[in-house]
Amino acid sequence: MKREMQVQGGGLTIREMCESARVSRAGYYRCWRKQEPKQEKNALRDAIQRLALKHRHYGYRRIGRLLIRDGWLVNHKRVLRLMRDDNLLSIRRRRFVVTTDSEHQWRVYPNLARRMELSHINQLWVSDITYVRLQQEFIYLAVILDVYSRRIVGWSISRTLVSKIASDALESALKKRQPAAGLIHHSDRGVQYASDDYVKRLEAAGIIMSMSRPGNPYDNAWAESFMKTLKVEEVDGQRYRNFEHARSSIQLFVEDVYNAERLHSALDYRSPVEFEAEIASITADSQVMSALFTTTRHARVAR
Repeated sequence: MKREMQVQGGGLTIREMCESARVSRAGYYRCWRKQEPKQEKNALRDAIQRLALKHRHYGYRRIGRLLIRDGWLVNHKRVLRLMRDDNLLSIRRRRFVVTTDSEHQWRVYPNLARRMELSHINQLWVSDITYVRLQQEFIYLAVILDVYSRRIVGWSISRTLVSKIASDALESALKKRQPAAGLIHHSDRGVQYASDDYVKRLEAAGIIMSMSRPGNPYDNAWAESFMKTLKVEEVDGQRYRNFEHARSSIQLFVEDVYNAERLHSALDYRSPVEFEAEIASITADSQVMSALFTTTRHARVAR
């Protein structure tokens, strides 16, 4: 079950089945938790994920109240624990915190991406993490997207939300693109991006940090748009057998479909790969013309 309103076996929703049998939804969830605790936990985590994405400014207490209204038997401590495990609790701004070597007190960076005017690739990268639900577990996907070309330049998939998932996506992007210093890296305020190791790796590459304002999903709309596309066009239509099946399917979608084939309205209905190839061609032609002009001018001076 992915959500309460999803049609169950026999064509009825949980709400309809409970009303038909004159059983409360709370009783249904209580029985489910006793008989199939692992599946109930996964379904609860899925419900929390959906509510947290829909109500980004809500904390664990409000999310808990929404769950209770939907019939879930949960208390705020359980909701807090699950939201913390799934990185759904944004970091609060701390006054004058500038150090990055503390284990828990990470620096929060200002939003530099809002007013940027882009003219080429490797000027602004945005990053984000989403979850993918398998039958018996959750897995997580971290991506880095070049805003100018809309291309996914780095990604990583993992069974856990440890900081390494974001670092692996970053390393793949750096290896593939090798950007010059001055690139802006934009993300939310999650621990994975604010951690000391991640910040130091960005600084070593000459990359400047930028973070979204609290409770404002529009600050990272480019990454959010990709995640929505991924869910609608790939994840929601799949029944992944296991972790490896999910990894290979998502890799195929990212590299062969989204980057290489999918037409983007923002790119005048070209794919990111096609768009970047055209940029490279125009740049090469411009360099050739510049070189010819310089050679001709020097020849005239020599005469």
